[in-house]
Amino acid sequence: MVKTESFIKINDVTVNFSNNKNVHTVLNHMNLSIEEGEFVCVLGPSGCGKTTLLNCIAGFQKYEGKILLQDQLVSKPGKERGVMFQEYALFPWFTVEQNVAFGLKMSGMNKQQYLELARSFIRMVGLEGFEKHYPSRLSGGMKQRVSLARVLANNPSILLMDEPFAALDEQTRQHMQSELLKIWEQNKITCLFITHSIHEAIYLADRIIVLMPNPGRVALDIKVDLPRIRDRNDDRMFHYQKLISAILEGEVA
Repeated sequence: MVKTESFIKINDVTVNFSNNKNVHTVLNHMNLSIEEGEFVCVLGPSGCGKTTLLNCIAGFQKYEGKILLQDQLVSKPGKERGVMFQEYALFPWFTVEQNVAFGLKMSGMNKQQYLELARSFIRMVGLEGFEKHYPSRLSGGMKQRVSLARVLANNPSILLMDEPFAALDEQTRQHMQSELLKIWEQNKITCLFITHSIHEAIYLADRIIVLMPNPGRVALDIKVDLPRIRDRNDDRMFHYQKLISAILEGEVA
């Protein structure tokens, strides 16, 4: 298979929302590229178009311009794009095992195959022993592990994550960040991760894209040149924290 120039190419993408004859430009002629296996965090203030950008790549949002995924135009959702939201989006009447296996079952896979595969991803996210539990019996962090297992079980080529840990307490959030990185290191799946947290972005990302609003545009695109696994108290993290904070606070043109 011939390697494409970039795994994802976002070319001159514009998104306008209309309300009572007023037009609001959410994304304005945006150009970005993401490489295969790259972990990219997108952050910025509310209204800068972070989620809109993710929804465009997911195929949920109409846009002007072009988004190419492995040289194929994105015009609708596809199974090669796994999407994980802040909300858990689990079926409350299904067990953990049934939730993770749902997409596999719908694909026509036989029962033995989809249950074996589902259980392997349940083990991957550290929930072995909870296969028969219902979501109501799980903590917030455990529910997000189920959501992650369900997305990964469908073998996407890109993982689109819209602030998936935002509703968790700080300790659980940090634990989930570390667990996500372990899984990413194993699979090297391309990941686009939306966040409001500068520290989360620095800890997770190979590369950070900072968006600013009115209209949504790229204010900073920077590689995080720090070794993995990262020490949250590493002084070198503060260099990126200071730079990104200055952009967000308008101190850098």
